[in-house]
Amino acid sequence: MMLPVFNRIYIDKTSENSEVAARVRSLYPSEIIVSIDETDPSLADTLNKKGMMTADEFNDSKKTLLLTTFKGQFFKRCPGATQKKALTCCNYHVLNLGSQCNMNCSYCYLQSYLNSRTSKIFTNIDQALSELKEMADLHPDQPFRVGTGEVIDSLSLDHLTLYSRKLIEFMNQYPKWTLEFKTKSNHVDQFLDLASVGNTVVSWSINPPYIINREEHGTARFDERIEAAKKCRAKGFKVAFHIDPMIWHPEWKENYSFLAEELNREFKPSDVHIISLGTLRFQPEQRHMMRERFGLDSLVTRAEMFASEGNKLRYDATIRSEMFQFMIKKMKSLDPAWNIFLCMETPETWIQAFDKVPMQLPELRSLFKPLPVVRDFQSTT
Repeated sequence: MMLPVFNRIYIDKTSENSEVAARVRSLYPSEIIVSIDETDPSLADTLNKKGMMTADEFNDSKKTLLLTTFKGQFFKRCPGATQKKALTCCNYHVLNLGSQCNMNCSYCYLQSYLNSRTSKIFTNIDQALSELKEMADLHPDQPFRVGTGEVIDSLSLDHLTLYSRKLIEFMNQYPKWTLEFKTKSNHVDQFLDLASVGNTVVSWSINPPYIINREEHGTARFDERIEAAKKCRAKGFKVAFHIDPMIWHPEWKENYSFLAEELNREFKPSDVHIISLGTLRFQPEQRHMMRERFGLDSLVTRAEMFASEGNKLRYDATIRSEMFQFMIKKMKSLDPAWNIFLCMETPETWIQAFDKVPMQLPELRSLFKPLPVVRDFQSTT
C-alpha cells in the first residue's frame, strides 16, 4: 500500500508521545517531520492563519499534515440535523477524528468549509472513545449510527492511525449501535482480521466510472472500490454505497444504469446495509474555488445550479426528482429488496421520489425515528 504523499509533517507537542506520532515517524523520512508548539505566536501567519483559503493554499493543505489534539467535542449529530425544517434527516451522528482529505474530488464541500492550512489527524482518540462510551452506556439499546467520514475520509489515512481497529473493537461492546466507515479509497486490509458483531458498516461513495475518472481525482477507481467491498463482505462486514453526488451529464441515464447493474451483479440486497442517493450541491462561495482549481472542463464547475435549501446551490428540483426516480426505479427493477434512501433532501423531493416520507416507509422507519439528544461534553471539561 502506497503512503500518502506529504511535503511536510508537523507534530504538535501535545501529540509527541502518541501512538500515531510514533507510527508516522516510523513511516516517513525524518527530514520532513517537524516538532512544533501550536500556540507559538510566530505561526499565526502560516500554520495558524485563519480565513478563507486561496486555491493554492487549499492545495498545499492537502500536502501538509499536522498531528495534534482536538480541543472540541468529537461526537455530534450530522450537520443535516441542524436543517430539519428544510431537510429530512436520517439521525446520523459523526465522530470527527481529523480534517481535510488527501484525495481531490472537484465537488468536495471541504473547499468552502475548511479554513485550516493543514490536513489534521487528531491523536487524542481516547477522548473520542470516552464520549462514545458515555452516550452508549446511557443508551445501549438505541440504534445510534456513528460515521467517521464527515470532514475526513474514514480510511484513506487509516494505515497511519489504525483507528479503524480501535473503533471496531470498541463498538463490538454495543451491538445495537452501528459504526460506519465512509471512503473513496480501497484501504481495508488493516482491519479485515478483526471479528465484528455485525455492527460495522464499510461504505463507499461511488459513482459510475465516467464520473470517477473525470471528477474524483486521486481516489480508488470503480473496480478497486467494488473489490474492496467484496473483501469486506467476505470477512463478515456489512457494506453500503452512497451514490452521492449524482452528477447530471448528457449520458447520465446510461452511466447510472451501468452503476446500478454492476452493484446488483456483484452484491445481493442482503449484503448491503443501505444505498443512499444525493445530487450535486455546494455552497455558493465554493464555485469560485472549484473553477480556479479545476477549470471549466469539469461537469461540476459548469453545472447550472440554483439557490436552494440549506444555503446550497442545487440542480432544479425537477432534475433532482427525475434523477432520483430513475435510479430508484432502476434498482428496484433489478431487485425490489434494495434498501434506498435520499441524503439531505426536502420532504417534497421524498414525496416525488417515493410517494411517501421516510417514516411512512417500513424499511426506513428505524433510520429516521428520533433518538436521544447528544449532550454537550464540553460543558464538563
